Amino acid sequence: MSNSKNHSLSTLLYVKKHRIKEGLAPLYLRISTTNSRVEYSLSRKVEFKKWNYNKQRLGGSTQETKKLNRFLDQLIDRIHKIYEELILNQEYVTAEVIRNKLFNLEEESEITLLYLSKYHLENFTKKLKWSTLKHYKVTERYFQRFLKAKHKLSDIPLKSIDYKFLIDFEDFLRNWKPKDHQKALNNNGVMKHMIRFRKLLKLAQRLDWIEKNPFKKYQTHFEKVEREYLDGNELQAIEEKEFNIPRLEMVRDIFIFSCYTGLSYVDIYHLSKDNISIGMDGERWIHLKRKKTNTSFSVMLLPKAEHIIEKYTDHPRAFENQLLPVLSNQKTNAYLKEIADLCGIKKTLTFHIARHTFATTVTLTNGVPIETVSKMLGHTKLATTQIYAKVVENKIGEDMAALKQKLSQSEQLKKAD
Repeated sequence: MSNSKNHSLSTLLYVKKHRIKEGLAPLYLRISTTNSRVEYSLSRKVEFKKWNYNKQRLGGSTQETKKLNRFLDQLIDRIHKIYEELILNQEYVTAEVIRNKLFNLEEESEITLLYLSKYHLENFTKKLKWSTLKHYKVTERYFQRFLKAKHKLSDIPLKSIDYKFLIDFEDFLRNWKPKDHQKALNNNGVMKHMIRFRKLLKLAQRLDWIEKNPFKKYQTHFEKVEREYLDGNELQAIEEKEFNIPRLEMVRDIFIFSCYTGLSYVDIYHLSKDNISIGMDGERWIHLKRKKTNTSFSVMLLPKAEHIIEKYTDHPRAFENQLLPVLSNQKTNAYLKEIADLCGIKKTLTFHIARHTFATTVTLTNGVPIETVSKMLGHTKLATTQIYAKVVENKIGEDMAALKQKLSQSEQLKKAD
């Protein structure tokens, strides 16, 4: 594999001033590519005063000087040939790889962590969804940050990765402070990166690039997350709110459509007229495959969802064959925050809350069996749907509390009589 499109090559020959002894300074070579840099001692000393920084050669005309400069010319020439060979053979290009080949170091045939990561990205492009590959790319960037911050390296051989490396990487993720608008990673975010790391090392083991997987000793631990959803009053407030701004009204309608179908943003985005058909019961149904899991699912169109489809039939902002005019995910979530403010909703409103609302307020709370809800959501495991079961328990608790109060009031009335 090659990453030549992302790399340029530069070299620097220099002497270290702070190590001058008796007028002699050690000579060093620096090899740089776009994403990596390495320095290497040439095990030679030159007269500091005769070193020409601009030409990167030793000044003078003695035989020894000419011999050294010829050696340096050949060295630079060899570096460029190695670089060209790596690109031609579609091999992984880093400063370390070039150095190792140049000086015949033992590590030259070693597989590195970033080589593994890039191998995975390039060879699993057709097997994994783009959204999944994008997450692996993010994990790779964390590898690069960690190696630079903790080890002062741009890459590391796989055989050097041990259990301590895993623990240190986890600790780095937990303490990483983003410089942009993004939030710091929470526990579950850290664990997702560790799981991707584990999958990469499993791949390396299957390819016989490593003998033992250090993840054998490592355990992931996820914290239970409460699924945010809208209750009946909040859902009603959004449904009944009148907007003077068309974009907010449109985003609200698409959000409500999700609340009554359970479809995710990406599934609504790709929803077409071809996905709707008449079922054996004479009702209109959505038949679709989830983009995330490729799992088939069906859901009956409830009246409110039907009304939204009718409202946006042949809407000019809908792409060809697209059933509804869906804006970008970023814009949709930005407008949902405005909608929440205008409706007096304190929760952080995101599009995914609509799917949770369908699972809870619209279906489970109204007595739809969890097995049915699971199929409509396109979940591959019932356990995934059972996350929402707690909501049903809460609803039962609220109903029973209301019943208890009603019975108590009834008893008091009897005693008063």
